[in-house]
Amino acid sequence: MAAASAAPLAINGAVKMGTTSQAYLDGSRVRETKSLISELCRQFYHLGWVSGTGGSITIKVHDDSIPKPQQLIVMSPSGVQKERMMEDDMYVLSPGGSVLTEPIAKPWPYKPPKCSDCGPLFLKAYEMCNAGAVIHSHGMESCIVTMINPSSKEFRITHMEMIKGIKGHGYYDELVVPIIENTAHERELTESLAQAIKAYPKTTAVLVRNHGIYIWGDSWISAKTQAECYHYLFDAAIKLHQLGLDWSTPSHGAIQTRKAEISAKAGALNNGTEPPRRCIVLDIEGTTTPISFVTDVLFPYARDSVGKHLELTYESTETQDDIKLLRAQIEEDIKNNVVGAVPIPSDGEKEDVIAALVANVAAMIKADRKITSLKQLQGHIWRTGFQSKEIEAVVYDDVPEALEKWNALGIKVYIYSSGSRLAQKLLFGNTGYGDLRKYLCGYFDTTVGNKRETKSYIEITESLGVDSPSEILFVTDVYQEATAAKAAGLEVIISVRPGNGPLPENNEFRTIKSFSEI
Repeated sequence: MAAASAAPLAINGAVKMGTTSQAYLDGSRVRETKSLISELCRQFYHLGWVSGTGGSITIKVHDDSIPKPQQLIVMSPSGVQKERMMEDDMYVLSPGGSVLTEPIAKPWPYKPPKCSDCGPLFLKAYEMCNAGAVIHSHGMESCIVTMINPSSKEFRITHMEMIKGIKGHGYYDELVVPIIENTAHERELTESLAQAIKAYPKTTAVLVRNHGIYIWGDSWISAKTQAECYHYLFDAAIKLHQLGLDWSTPSHGAIQTRKAEISAKAGALNNGTEPPRRCIVLDIEGTTTPISFVTDVLFPYARDSVGKHLELTYESTETQDDIKLLRAQIEEDIKNNVVGAVPIPSDGEKEDVIAALVANVAAMIKADRKITSLKQLQGHIWRTGFQSKEIEAVVYDDVPEALEKWNALGIKVYIYSSGSRLAQKLLFGNTGYGDLRKYLCGYFDTTVGNKRETKSYIEITESLGVDSPSEILFVTDVYQEATAAKAAGLEVIISVRPGNGPLPENNEFRTIKSFSEI
């Protein structure tokens, strides 16, 4: 194994000595990471991910004493039989990509050693996503799935069990994977990969058309697990397509049948006067659900249960994350002299902290604050209520039938609410009409932006992958939200339900009293 001299790594202003010393490079941590890559590549070869010397993998050398961005990188070589690789075939790189050790050349018929052509893309994933491992697969399914629709810039799938294996996703979520165009040389994909990661900050994978996929995770286990799930989902999508079924809709209904229904329905009902719709985005309060259910049932339940909830779950990671978000919001509220904001003891007793949190949450609920920290905590409290059957969600009588109809027509339906995604799923999963989540493709909350800001609807439009914003219908009861959505180019209808607030006279929006009018 040939070694190259390199300067020690600077960490937090200090110098971490020894990480590039020969002793460290020859040590157990680096050796075990090399051995792991060899083992994984043998597994991936038999899965068809790295055959013909294609594909690659890289893993950071885990060391608790070194922050992840400054850990050493082990990378497989290029142009070698991946199933026959040994520890000594690996490259070791500095965090910045400088080669620290490289394999010794082998006699004919072996090629001279060369670090993976994927190197620049691996480094970009490490830099932008704080990854601990990156896998590049040439699996057949990851190639073919990008060819089914050559013009598509995304792969989308929903209501499949294996979606749960992708970080940040559940069964009812829509998984979106960006697709970039292939180039003759791997390194030329680097900029396109970076742009895709920037455009889809939550993604853990990028597909390369006619080529394969890059997948990353915070550890090799996370990357491997997600890689297996992605390949499963691609394979499922291909097989569903072969059966004439649409993998991108909740019902996975027949493609040709649905297209015929849409055409006939559009001609019969709209007579060509309304724009074609690919997606419908629904508000909740005053649109699908009476405002009174939220104000008279959900809010009081959260307000009355917050103390008990915090007491029972105080030490959990989830609740500590909730408290962290609330602390940050409350500190900002105090600086801005928000009514009802009281300081949270930084080092006080548990009971004192909970008491202060209860007071702040009560004030936030009373003011109907549309803030992520409150909505996240409320979602966790409501989860308990729904699971214990203390709460049953209410939707208007016309909602289930409309959702079923739109789903049958192949129109994708999404929810956009100030309530957290968790709260939205709980509501539609526990209604008097049963579980309605089977009709919903995805959920948006305030993490995409305030509902009264145009940029939020631009973000949603980009996420849904439509050719034009006008292909999206947004239904809400709030005039300011309607105005913001219209400014983003969406079609807008205002829902007029009992108990909703007044609308400006002679406003420009169409109004409905029931979804049956859509």
